[in-house]
Amino acid sequence: MSFRDKLNASAMPLLEREDVRGTSEAYKLMKGRIHIKLLDKFDLAALETLAPEVLRQEISAMVERLLVDEQTAINDIERRSLIRDIQHEMLGFGPLELLMADPTVSDILVNSYKKIYVERKGRLELTSVTFTDEKHLLRIIDKIVSLVGRRIDESSPMVDARLPDGSRVNAVIPPVALDGPMMSIRRFAHIPLRMENLVSELKSLTPEMAFMLEGLSKAKVNILISGGTGAGKTTLLNILSGYIPASERVVTIEDAAELQMQQPHVVRMETRPMNIEGKGEITQRALVRNALRMRPDRIVIGEVRGAEAVDMLQAMNTGHEGSLTTIHANTPRDALSRLENMIGMANLNLPHKAARQQIASAITVVIQGLRLIDGKRKITSIQEITGMEGDVITMQEIFAFKQTGIGEEGNVQGYFHATGVRPKFADRLRSFGVMLPDAMFDPTKHYQ
Repeated sequence: MSFRDKLNASAMPLLEREDVRGTSEAYKLMKGRIHIKLLDKFDLAALETLAPEVLRQEISAMVERLLVDEQTAINDIERRSLIRDIQHEMLGFGPLELLMADPTVSDILVNSYKKIYVERKGRLELTSVTFTDEKHLLRIIDKIVSLVGRRIDESSPMVDARLPDGSRVNAVIPPVALDGPMMSIRRFAHIPLRMENLVSELKSLTPEMAFMLEGLSKAKVNILISGGTGAGKTTLLNILSGYIPASERVVTIEDAAELQMQQPHVVRMETRPMNIEGKGEITQRALVRNALRMRPDRIVIGEVRGAEAVDMLQAMNTGHEGSLTTIHANTPRDALSRLENMIGMANLNLPHKAARQQIASAITVVIQGLRLIDGKRKITSIQEITGMEGDVITMQEIFAFKQTGIGEEGNVQGYFHATGVRPKFADRLRSFGVMLPDAMFDPTKHYQ
């Protein structure tokens, strides 16, 4: 889409758009009229060469001049709103720009053109932001996905992409979406969270648990992070990867890039969907296989969800210790069951026992995250895989979170505690200079 097409496409919504702040019909008509005049006065060829901030200032100045020429009676609040709305439509994502600029918003969920939710501090809220109609929402979706070289139409009605700021976008349009176009935007903090934020501010785990997880990452222990959607798996993966020494070469593999690695020596790879002809798809399994040829010290997989589980486990078993990945599961035991099912997707016809042996020998620790009903995220269990007994993978829990009730304001009440089991991996951590004191495993101590 050319620069002129993008500007002309943005004019239509302003002619019809319901104002989200409940302003007068006259304001809305004036907005559309000013926008059309603005397009007529732009030297579009020259504007294509301008930086976004300069272009934003040009739009502001031209709107001011047009208001003077029209001798429009408008107050300062409406003047600022008018300039901002036109800038957002021409340069940004229309009504969503206000939500994208709000640092407290972690998720934007567009259920329909007139119903948009956001998540703040783990809780969903309905906003007053709306689009004019389905066509307006479709234009913004198309604008978003075209920024990252993707397309969405009736022949390809679903898209998963990321914005330049790292936010992850998923959009679905008819005929798959029965009630009209819908979209979700998962945002990530510009300043990544650190372990001390999880401990002191968010209370997601205790200092003892944090110290042990830091040691596991430094000691090159293979870790599987399990949890449901929004449980903080990627956040924890980012934090644990921050303890990888700067001297190691890290290869990351993701469906849509979300990881914010802090190391200087990181090689990032991302899957690619098939094109309109059904060709050109690059799967996670192909990327994992290719990563083994790239001399990695560690492999970090954003999320394991299919046949790539086989190659990941083989990599962990053949010298790529300290690898990290996440998986969707409700409990650590369920996570291992899902891994076993994924091995079956590779059509290797492995016996169940052989698959479980691969899992037991490759993965040492399973960390379970949970998003509680009050929106807070907790590390609810840290378990060690100790081996096999017959056909069953054996595990022992090291730390756990026990929920005791719900407070008057809906806050979850509970405490962290050690189970009293000293993990077998403590010896490995000691060899890397990380000493786990016996007191941290005292089951009588409870931490809020």
